[in-house]
Amino acid sequence: MESELLVESQHRDLLRFATAGSVDDGKSTLVGRLLYDTKSVLADQIEAVERASVDKGMSTPDLSLLVDGLRAEREQGITIDVAYRYFGTPTREFVLADTPGHVQYTRNTVTGASTAELAVLLVDARNGVVAQTRRHAAVLSLLRVPRLVLAINKIDLIDYDEAKIRDIEREFTELTRSLGFEAPSIQVIPLSALVGDNVAGRSERTPWYAGPTLLEHLESVPVEGAGGHFATDAPFRLPVQYVIRPRTDELHDYRGYAGQIAAGTVRAGDEVVVLPEGHRTTVSEVRTADGPLDAAGAGLSVTVLLADDIDAPRGALIAAAADAPEVTSEIDATLCWLAEKPLVPGARLLLKHGTRTTQVVVGALTSRLDTEAVSYTEAPEQLGINDIGRVSLRVADPLPVDPYARIRTTGGFVLIDPPTGNTLAAGLVGDPLGSVAAGVGSS
Repeated sequence: MESELLVESQHRDLLRFATAGSVDDGKSTLVGRLLYDTKSVLADQIEAVERASVDKGMSTPDLSLLVDGLRAEREQGITIDVAYRYFGTPTREFVLADTPGHVQYTRNTVTGASTAELAVLLVDARNGVVAQTRRHAAVLSLLRVPRLVLAINKIDLIDYDEAKIRDIEREFTELTRSLGFEAPSIQVIPLSALVGDNVAGRSERTPWYAGPTLLEHLESVPVEGAGGHFATDAPFRLPVQYVIRPRTDELHDYRGYAGQIAAGTVRAGDEVVVLPEGHRTTVSEVRTADGPLDAAGAGLSVTVLLADDIDAPRGALIAAAADAPEVTSEIDATLCWLAEKPLVPGARLLLKHGTRTTQVVVGALTSRLDTEAVSYTEAPEQLGINDIGRVSLRVADPLPVDPYARIRTTGGFVLIDPPTGNTLAAGLVGDPLGSVAAGVGSS
């Protein structure tokens, strides 16, 4: 029991979240403000930003300079790539995926949000919900990001107008409800990243706002459970990464299967099945580098010992026998196409699922998602960069897969270009939007 509580507390202490929003909504300034207010940047970096801000004639430090690190980003004044920031408070550690806002780089939002347990979606208080807001909200819903914060930024530029902010909140609530988000998973926070209103400290200029500051919400929001990237209350899943066979002496002569638990919890005595072969056995011991555990939960890297001498090579999946995934060669999937070269039926690629890579042939392209209307169109001839579409795939080796809507880790995969090894697409098993996308091709 003590080991189980320790594992769960480790996951509560780390929050993975992403930012999204349109160009000029102030994402870089907000991220810079979070780093500044949590004292996560060095003094010489602050001094450099202050000097640069004075040179630009600004009375307030331009905190976006802390995060727009690429020269092309500084010259254009936009974020063009996903950047991962690491910071912390006494309460929690954070991994932040700062994603671009320009429509040209929507595919990067897919990359940044794919492992997020929460997303901060920014809007400019002067503009409210715009087309890119709807596009990003649809992508976040598709990726099953379980919690969403609407950060209504630049409220200082509308004189902290409560009525205007309430109107934006109502429109956004209608949008997220149509996308399948439920009220408890949504938090709306009016703020000003430039001057710091409601970011780390509560603003006296919004006495009508009784909710948390952004940092308070990030520190307190729960992250455990099936909705997160690592689903602790889902059925057990362990993709085998290494087979360990020490053979140093009789005491340490064993065969162990090492990897990161993708979902669920495992204990000695649990009945499991090794897939795709289908051999059943029980777990005899669960170990880490620090010794044996009574129980281990999702996200923890472990070595599992089995009661029977079963072949479970790298690429196999050890799963709960009572609730195992389907093993199939035919996958109905949703693809987020990331490459410049379009996808056409008949393409022969590589598919990486968990720790296994196999050949795949692309079948029919059944529909494409209109991210603004949140509905599917008729079957397209191809999928271009930034497109999201439903496809059928046939893999050379049968794979144990879960619907992405149920378990994100074992329901996700990537498509790879065989000659170059470049990632071409992020794939989701099934249709995570389900009946939300009520157009052609939805289910």
